Amino acid sequence: MQFKAGLWQQQTLKLTMTQELSQAIALLQYSAEELTAFLENKTLENPLIQLENVTVQPMNPLIDRQRRKYQKIERDWIEQIADQSTSLEEQLISQLDMKSISPVQLKIIQNLIQHLDENGYFTDDLEQIANKLSVSLELAAASLALIQTLEPSGIGARSLQECLALQMEKRNPENQLALTIIKDYFILLAERKWKQIAKELNVTLKEIQDVFDEIQLLNPKPGASLVKEASAYIIPDVMIEQTAEGIVVRTLDESVPKISFNTSYFQQFHNKNQQVNRFLQEKVQDYQWIVKSMEQRRETLTKVVMKIVEKQPGFFHKGPSFLVPMTMREVAAELEIHESTVSRAVREKYVQTPAGTYPLKSFFTSTIQSVDSEEALSSTHVKNLIRQIIDHENKEKPLSDQDIAEKLAAEERTAVSRRTVAKYREQLGIPSSSKRKRFN
Repeated sequence: MQFKAGLWQQQTLKLTMTQELSQAIALLQYSAEELTAFLENKTLENPLIQLENVTVQPMNPLIDRQRRKYQKIERDWIEQIADQSTSLEEQLISQLDMKSISPVQLKIIQNLIQHLDENGYFTDDLEQIANKLSVSLELAAASLALIQTLEPSGIGARSLQECLALQMEKRNPENQLALTIIKDYFILLAERKWKQIAKELNVTLKEIQDVFDEIQLLNPKPGASLVKEASAYIIPDVMIEQTAEGIVVRTLDESVPKISFNTSYFQQFHNKNQQVNRFLQEKVQDYQWIVKSMEQRRETLTKVVMKIVEKQPGFFHKGPSFLVPMTMREVAAELEIHESTVSRAVREKYVQTPAGTYPLKSFFTSTIQSVDSEEALSSTHVKNLIRQIIDHENKEKPLSDQDIAEKLAAEERTAVSRRTVAKYREQLGIPSSSKRKRFN
């Protein structure tokens, strides 16, 4: 075998992922919040980029000091409605009769409250806390029992079982059957082994069912009502309006800050020296790429939404139940773009319609074929059919997933397998037939 050194010329065609192309792809999939954060970070890197309608205030100590004086005035009035600043500890301590509690026990109660999780459960070891505070275990247990008498009912419980028992004792203390089942047969009740419970307690299945129904009215997370959560808002990226001329699509660019070129900075340092000019040239190109990428993001998003409107006329004219099957591949093919581009364009983005605000991804549904027709049905429509069938079933003899599949084929002329019915039923949060059964 002979090896020879030489020079050869070869021509190849390759797609190189440049930094600018990577940036354009990233901007396309950013939500409004992510895009705002990206632009704010860019202003720190590039002095030629200015944000015009950004909500972030300049970090000036004098301005910040002045702003603090009027912080409550500047706050949105919606946030001030029913604004309670009291903590979980303050809300519980306020219910105690301070005259009957010693300073030592108050200290124990305050410490125990600090070990309640966001759902109101006591999550620590009572003996360890007693040793840490140098008090008896009996006094620590009595303090926890005192917390458990407070509202909301079930606060301070050490388990779901204890939480429900505490609530049942307050809600209906005369229902001894319910208290017995919760305390002694909780696992069997949850696993719906009701026949075993009925046999051991010598009661009917109907009585156990009544206990189960009453337990469903209890709150498994009593502490959640005391913990204040910040209001969450969805800011739509696109608005679809029904006008006299037809459906109008427009992007809501107000949620994203506009960028502009810092001309004064550029003129101040332009032609200083070669190194500064090179730096400015790089930042100018960076600014131009961002402007181009943002415009391309807006155009792509608009095209995708307009295509959704075109392919989903029933949804926008009649309502959500008239959503037809549509895949990202179909939209991408008609727009002559890649499927991943459609996926990035709709990621974490919402559209405001006359019927409400929806994630853009919700308009893409899988296809279910009809038995005797070429017309396809969306998975959303099939889920609605499954819900309707279950709502009207005989609760004493609930339909199995196979029964529902056969009913869909016979009555709705829709071909759906048993496994698909089970998957859709679970997505709807509907239990299986054995857990839907009712007794008379």
